[in-house]
Amino acid sequence: MSRSALSNFRAKEEEIERKKMEVRERVQAQLGRVEEETKRLAMIREVKTKIQEDQSFLPELEGLADPMRKEVSLVRKKIDSVNKELKPLGQSVQKKEKEYKDALEAFSDKNKEKVQLITKLMELVSESERLRLKKLDELSKSIDTVR
Repeated sequence: MSRSALSNFRAKEEEIERKKMEVRERVQAQLGRVEEETKRLAMIREVKTKIQEDQSFLPELEGLADPMRKEVSLVRKKIDSVNKELKPLGQSVQKKEKEYKDALEAFSDKNKEKVQLITKLMELVSESERLRLKKLDELSKSIDTVR
């Protein structure tokens, strides 16, 4: 019995020793993860510090960019106002172009009419001269016969 109790005792001790080893391994693994996380945290803090240091230049950079923003804003406002002025001017140009085309067409029509009238006048003058010459010839013949 004492052997059996001794062997049970040794088995339990071995079991306890095995569990101790398992716990020790888990603790070691956990410590390894903690060390890695500690290193990552330190790196994050370092990056955060650098970012904060870099942010100290942001107001200066914003100050440099600010005049450009103002100029861009002014130019955009001027473009908008010019666009507003251009719209009625464009409409006016279209209206004037239409009036010009209408006037040009009317001018062209009147010019054609004038050319036709001049042609008719020349025909009439020619016909009149021909008739006058004919009358003169007749008068001349009648005077010659009277003599």
